[in-house]
Amino acid sequence: MKSIRKTSITGVLCLTLFSTTLAMSCREESEITTIQEIQTNHQNAKTRFVNVKGTQFAYRVLGKDGGVPLVLFPGLGGSMDDWDPAVTDGLAKKYKVIIFDNKGVAASKGTTPDNIQAMADDAIDFIEALHLNKVNIMGFSMGGFIAQRVVLTKPALINKVILTGTGPKGAIGLSNLPNIVASTAGLSPEESFLKFGFTQSPESIAAGKAAYARIQSRTVDRDLALSDATSASQFTAVLGWAQPNADALNEIKNIKKPVLIVHGENDLPVSIQNAHNMSQNLENSELLIFPDSGHASFFQNHDAFVTKAVQFLDK
Repeated sequence: MKSIRKTSITGVLCLTLFSTTLAMSCREESEITTIQEIQTNHQNAKTRFVNVKGTQFAYRVLGKDGGVPLVLFPGLGGSMDDWDPAVTDGLAKKYKVIIFDNKGVAASKGTTPDNIQAMADDAIDFIEALHLNKVNIMGFSMGGFIAQRVVLTKPALINKVILTGTGPKGAIGLSNLPNIVASTAGLSPEESFLKFGFTQSPESIAAGKAAYARIQSRTVDRDLALSDATSASQFTAVLGWAQPNADALNEIKNIKKPVLIVHGENDLPVSIQNAHNMSQNLENSELLIFPDSGHASFFQNHDAFVTKAVQFLDK
């Protein structure tokens, strides 16, 4: 039976597709450490490396050991240090949270694919390289595209899914991304972050500035910057996902796992209509909409988001 619950929570928050943060070199280890060695928070989690079919992937583990881990997939242009610590640390109080750089991204080696399915295949390989046989996954924006393909490609690996600021193939508004990017020419990194992820209200802008400051707070063992080649491949992959697809909503009906959909009412690159479309076509979904919030509403409304995510994952 189809079960969809829609929730609207007042608040503000945001994020950027192109969070451009200064990068410092990750410390590479001579031996691969085990997943059981847990660091407690975003600020001090050690960068580790695992061999994934001959390619070194960088990752960090936050929170407590035990239970079903939560693996996070970042958005376009994002690395491990583009997550808001208010979100990652909030989730890590209850769960083992794993953040990582997919193939060719930031500190991970290899060549970044130019299509979402290949990125999803690499993400599956990474999870399996950590010897995990069941995980929860959370994807933001492009990471949400990847999360959809992961659960469709290997459903037995997935327990529950959280999709934030994302949409199905052919997502409404996504094809306008080149124009949105062009409109940020000449803006500072913080100004670009605010334009992509927040509304123009004073409350949203203030929340965006606070999120930006939190993201910059890690200064030791900071992730590497994305290369131009990786950025170009990701952009190509996202534009490929944006192409009209008449069967997209039918395809996601094959996702039978519980899904929490989180969206900002005023999302600039990915229209709110995408969230409604997904909620109407996913058999077991919940929809959480944040008013006066942009693309990454879960940064702006981090406390409310974490509370809802924990409730969803605990069911």
